[in-house]
Amino acid sequence: MKVKVGVVQDSPIFFDKDQTIKKIEEITQKCAKQGCELLVFPESFVPGYPRGFSFGATIGNRTEQGRKLFAEYHENSLDLESEDLKRLEKLANTQNIYLVIGVTEKQENNGSLYCSMLYISPTEGLLGVHRKIKPTGTERIVWGEADGESLVTFKTKIGKLGGLICWENYMPLARMSMYQKGIEIHIAPTADSRPAWTATMQNIALEGRCFVLGCNQYYTKSMYPKRFQSLVKDEPENMCPGGSVIVSPMGKIIAGPLFDEAGVLIAELDMNEINESKLDFDVIGHYSRNDIFRFEAKNQPEIKIENNTSKK
Repeated sequence: MKVKVGVVQDSPIFFDKDQTIKKIEEITQKCAKQGCELLVFPESFVPGYPRGFSFGATIGNRTEQGRKLFAEYHENSLDLESEDLKRLEKLANTQNIYLVIGVTEKQENNGSLYCSMLYISPTEGLLGVHRKIKPTGTERIVWGEADGESLVTFKTKIGKLGGLICWENYMPLARMSMYQKGIEIHIAPTADSRPAWTATMQNIALEGRCFVLGCNQYYTKSMYPKRFQSLVKDEPENMCPGGSVIVSPMGKIIAGPLFDEAGVLIAELDMNEINESKLDFDVIGHYSRNDIFRFEAKNQPEIKIENNTSKK
């Protein structure tokens, strides 16, 4: 089986949820016309990754300006109980495409925000959500932590999907929680644009013997609305040069890495390569040593099957 996938490297309409969703719709329609069956958007694409923002927080002190900025970020975050999700589900359905979208998520009666990854099926709508289990550094000012219930995987018509957000991909046990479910397409939205990130994506592909879709924004300082320019005055102009990449189960780069421009990486994945790659290495099979090592991810859900049933 072959699957055509797209990895979007672009910029949101910053702090504007509605206009960013409109941009998602436009990009998705274009990629669907090119035959893409799966399309991935970067970390917190809705309403934007707030790179360079402090939200007025230092140890022992928070400012009123920072609180107001957080409230605005909260207002433009995505609520799964709102019409926003229905809009994205309709998009996946009408374009007959799977969507994996990085969003900042808010919840009714909960003031906290989460860095989330939505999995949307063209036939069933929202399959589930992965919420970041460990925000990095000062991301913790604005994003809460999820638990093992967020380590989701899905068996779909195009393969077993799973993934981790940004530096969760550096957590060996988090990666193992994906491998033990037998994922075939590992999705990694990120805000890390360092060239070394490419090596991380290749390592995961080789380690998990899966395809890896690394997805980042392309963002420059001048793209920030004027009212935010003073908050990022010390940042370089090219704040996030990208680095999106698609990697095969043998660690071969199929597309990218794409730097210093917006674009969509499109590639056809030959799913037969997954089993071929396991001749000499299978992290949960013949190369495991269950007589020595024991691994458990607490509260990790069972694989969700697309026909609304599940199995271990």
